[in-house]
This record gives sequence, C-alpha cells and structure tokens, in this order.
Amino acid sequence: MSSLGSLMAIKCSHSRRIRFTLFITAALLWLFVLAPRPIQAQADLLDPQLRDQLHEALSGETAKEHVIQITRHHRIQGSRGYRDAANYVLDELRAAGFKKKDAFIESFKSDGKVSYQTWQSPSGWDIDWAELRLLEPSEERLVGYPEIAMSLITYSNPGDLTAELVWVGSGTSASDYEGKDVRGKFVLATGYGGEVHRQAVLEHGAAAVVCYLDDERAQQYPDMLQYTGMWPRTEELKRVTFGFNITNRQGERLRSMLESGRKVVLRGQVKGTGLESYEMDIVVAVIRGAKHPDEELVFCAHLDHPKESANDNASGSAAILDIALTMNRLIDQGRLPRPERTLRFLWVPEWYGTMAYIDAHPEMVGPDLGGKVLANINLDMVGENLELLHSRLFITRSPASIPSMLSDVVANMAAMVDRMDIRTPRGSLSAFNYQVVPYGGGSDHMMFIDRKIPGIVFTHSDYTHHTSEDTPDKVDPVELERCEIIAAGTMLYLASLDEDQALDLAAWSAGQSMARLGEAVRRALATTDPYEAENIVNHALTWESTSLRSIERFHSSNGLTQRIRSFIPSLELQAQQASQLITARATTPSTPAADNRVPLRTTRGPLFYLLPESALPSEAAAWYSQEGRALTGPVRFELVNFIDGNRTVGEIRDLVAAEFDPIDQAVVSHFMEDLVRVGVLEWK
Repeated sequence: MSSLGSLMAIKCSHSRRIRFTLFITAALLWLFVLAPRPIQAQADLLDPQLRDQLHEALSGETAKEHVIQITRHHRIQGSRGYRDAANYVLDELRAAGFKKKDAFIESFKSDGKVSYQTWQSPSGWDIDWAELRLLEPSEERLVGYPEIAMSLITYSNPGDLTAELVWVGSGTSASDYEGKDVRGKFVLATGYGGEVHRQAVLEHGAAAVVCYLDDERAQQYPDMLQYTGMWPRTEELKRVTFGFNITNRQGERLRSMLESGRKVVLRGQVKGTGLESYEMDIVVAVIRGAKHPDEELVFCAHLDHPKESANDNASGSAAILDIALTMNRLIDQGRLPRPERTLRFLWVPEWYGTMAYIDAHPEMVGPDLGGKVLANINLDMVGENLELLHSRLFITRSPASIPSMLSDVVANMAAMVDRMDIRTPRGSLSAFNYQVVPYGGGSDHMMFIDRKIPGIVFTHSDYTHHTSEDTPDKVDPVELERCEIIAAGTMLYLASLDEDQALDLAAWSAGQSMARLGEAVRRALATTDPYEAENIVNHALTWESTSLRSIERFHSSNGLTQRIRSFIPSLELQAQQASQLITARATTPSTPAADNRVPLRTTRGPLFYLLPESALPSEAAAWYSQEGRALTGPVRFELVNFIDGNRTVGEIRDLVAAEFDPIDQAVVSHFMEDLVRVGVLEWK
C-alpha cells in the first residue's frame, strides 16, 4: 500500500507540475502574444543632428526636377533613348564633383542573343517614327510615335501594312484563333502585346497586332494606354513584325465595328532601325569609405521604362541621384563625415542589366558567400502623390533565406520620418502612409538577395503603373523626400555603426524579433497540423536569432556579442513554450512525405521569372496551371534561394512553408525536378 500510495503521489505531483507548467506557459504566451501592448514612444536609431541635416539637405523638389528630365527620354532597355537618360545621370554626377573613377558607365552587350546566367538580354532597339491609321469604314489617325511613346509596342520592327482587322479576344492562347482567318491581317486583342504577337504573328500568320486594356482601371480611365513589349526570344528575332497599343475607348469602338459585321481596314507604318545589336548601360557612382572601403552598401534604382514612366521609375532614379549628390556635397564641404564603409549607387536596366552587372562582378556577394557587400536598398516607385493616387508606400522585409536586421533599421527610420513634418513649396499635404510587409520580389533587390546580400525594396502601387497615366504631375516632392531620408538615414547609420549604436540596435532588434516570433506563435497555434505548427515556430526562432546576429557584420566587439547572446535565451524560451502547447494539444501526429534529394544550382542570380515553364514542352508547362500547383513568385524565389548544396528538397519545403504557408511536398519536388530538367539545377 505504501509503495502504491507513493507512486500515486508521484503521479499526482507530476500531473500538477504539467498543469502548472502549461498554465505558466499559457500565461507567458498571453503576455508575449495576446496581451494588448501599451503604446510607447519609439526611440529613433538615427542621431537627431544627422536626421535634421538630412532633412535640410535632401530635396524632394530637386529630385522631382530630375524626374522631369529623366521622363523626357524613351528609356527602353538596350535603346539609344536609355543611353541618353544614363548620360543625363552621369553628367549630373560629374557636374557635382564626382571624379571619373567614382562616376562612370559600364556597358553590356544587349542583342537578344547573349545571356547573363538565365536572363537572355533584350535586343537593342531604335525607332524614329510610327503611326496607326483607320482607313475604313472612316479615316482617322489613331495613335502616333514618338508623341505618345507607349503607342508603339516596344521592340517592334519597321514595316508598312494596310490590312483588315480581326477581333481575337485576349489573343494569347491558340483557342482564341479557332475558326478565324488572321493570315496577313491585323489582329485586335486585349492581351499583353508580346504574348499576342507570339500567338497571332508567329503561330498563326497574322501580320501585326493592335492591343488595348479592358480591365477595371481602363474602363475608369478609357483614354489610357498600356505599356507592352514584344520581348522576343532569340529564335524569334528575325520574325518580329510590329504592333500598337491603343486606348480602351478606341479599342472598344473598333471591336464594336467588327462585331456588328463592318469591315475595318487599318494602315500601320513604323520607320527606323528596329531590333539591333546594342548595349545596356549601368551608371555607377561610388562614395568611398574612410575606414572599411572594401565593405559596401548599395543603393539601386532601375532607370528604364518608356516615356514618361515618372513614378516607375524615374522617381527612384531621381531619389538616389539626389542622395548621391547631396552626400558628396556635404562630405566635400566638411559638414558630413565620410562614411566608414563605401556607398555604391547603381542606375540599372531592370533585372536584365542588374543581372549582367552582378554577373560581371563576382565580388558582389554577401558575407555568407565570402563577400563584403552588406546591404542593398532598392528604390522602385517612390514618388507617388498619395492624395492623387490613393496609394501607400510598401517597404518589404528581407526574406527568411537571408535573415537581417536591415529590415528593423529601415522600419525604425520610416517611423522616424512619420513623426517628422516634411513639407515642400510644391508638395502635397498628405499624411505619410506606409507599411512594412513580408518579402516580395518583382524588382532588382532580388538580384542582390540571391547573392546573399540583404535587400529591401521601397515601392508604391497605383492605377497608373505601366500606363500613359504615369506622368510627372503625379509625382510628389514630399513623398520623394520622405523616401530619401529613410534610405539615406539607413545607409549612413549602418555605414559607420559604432559601439553604442550597435548595442542600442541589438536591444531594438531584439524587441522586434520577440514580437515577430510572437506573431509566428499565434500563426502556429492557429494551425491544426502539429507538424506544420512546430515547423513554423522552429524556423521563426532560427530566422530571428540569425537576424540578431547579423548586427555583428556592421560592428564587432565582445560587448555586442554578449549583448546579443543575452537576448537569444528569451527567444528560445518563447519557442519552447509554444512547442509545449502544440505538443499538449496534438491529437494526431503528421509528417509530410520526405524528399531527401539534395539539389545543386548550376547558375547564379535569381532564375528568369518564367522558368521552368518557358523552357518546357507545352504539355509539361501546362502542369503548373492546374489547381493546387501554382507557385507564387516569392515562393519560387525562396525555394531556389534556400538551395545551399546541403539542404534536402524536404528541408527546403519546410523552410518555405514556415515563411509563407504550408505547401504540398509533391508540388515542390515536381518544381525541383523540372528545374533539373531544364538544366538550372542538378542533383548532388
């Protein structure tokens, strides 16, 4: 009896301890995750004197003047118009005192044939004049180039065609052409110009294409033109004809004529060189560091896009130009200490030019790959007038594949700017409207992140994107200046991070990491699958711990190391408590089917965004259009970026599932197999 009683007492005591532990765990999780947090004044990381100096010296008004000058050029990648814009930027740098060794242009062949890793270069392109006229049933001029640059589909070849017009709907799939005779004719379509040309001209024998927007924004702004391009593949270069973009009002009128049975005849004329072998230009400016000149922080902005494309992306190009000119002037005047690390500024042709530049500079890699490029800030659409466009600034975080406290510094700078009263004589009266969001791709920071350089993009989204409505009158000097201060403040702060600042940053980032881990715990507790819940918590802990340690890349001291180590146990405790709750409530364990193959990359730089589908036979590519098999751009990017020669496909799947949402292992395995099939991966 005494033995049994002792055993029962032990069991009861053990049971009470379990219940007590779970109670304390739940209480702590409530404090970490669910409890309402008091609103506290946020301390700025940036020194107030430097903040005020940047506010005084950086000028959104000057940046907008640069926007206006840049928008005068038709800046198509690989074109003479782009070169004119690049020379404008270089001339401004030289006039402001940048020496030849510190401001220059690097050029890369662009002929539609040479490739930089998986990115086939655009063809060079130059056109003098173009016009589209309606001849029957009445005569009128529809659009003309260069007066409305977007009216001509970019990378069109010269030609002269008088022919009937045929309506083909979207015009981007073979089914759109069933039962229609388009050979030798114009086609009218609502799809993207290059895709329509590929189907209509290259596959079905049409002579030229006419496209217009028919989405909700086009119906609201019926006189707006969409920017589209041919983007021919190497094997298509000799077969490219031409095409025009027209307005929704014009397109619907022509469509109505055709659907009523009337004969419609057009004449299209395009004069000039057309496709040619040319070059992509990258403007480079360097402010060399005083103490660690071999360590770099990189600003970038893409300079290309058709005239006018003011926000996308004359705004970003103008903003980093004003930052470069201002910093250089302040340093020369002795008003700003030379930063300890080098600041590099790049004006690039989006994606293709950035890939060519990084491919030519193998030293441009982050510390994980043995390099000394520590951060990238990409400004892509940063001048929107928030009152006119009802827009918001989105600041993306660096992804889980390259954890970094860069995101925390930028978020702190944005909050600082939000508390500043930034006004200019010709600027808006808008309140600052911004949001820090999870990683998203779609711009040049992708190229840096792939090289293990933490990267962030500033961007807005609005109805004018890639249309003739993206004009300088919608660019706000106030918003330009806000973005400039955030970007410049971040880079100057990190370029010369001292001991006290590093310790302060560690404390700030630790608090942000704890909050983000708490959000991951909430997400995990809302997940019914215990495996997925544990996966979310475990990887969030690794992400946040690694992010904290990344501060040591900007400052090294025993004091900083000890400060960071003192914060890690709190993160580990929070994750451990979450795991106990997940285990306690688990009913049925689950484990996704493992894939233990180890992929290896055979290329550098992020993969071309249409891979693997663009390199697969059509029936194999169609697999991705089936329900449950689509992969978003960020998911594809991270699936590849997590490949390190050691992780299995199953481990990579878990990392991406923790960062985004659970994903079917079979879909991930199929994606990897297709990348091996097209030659950009191989099995270890």
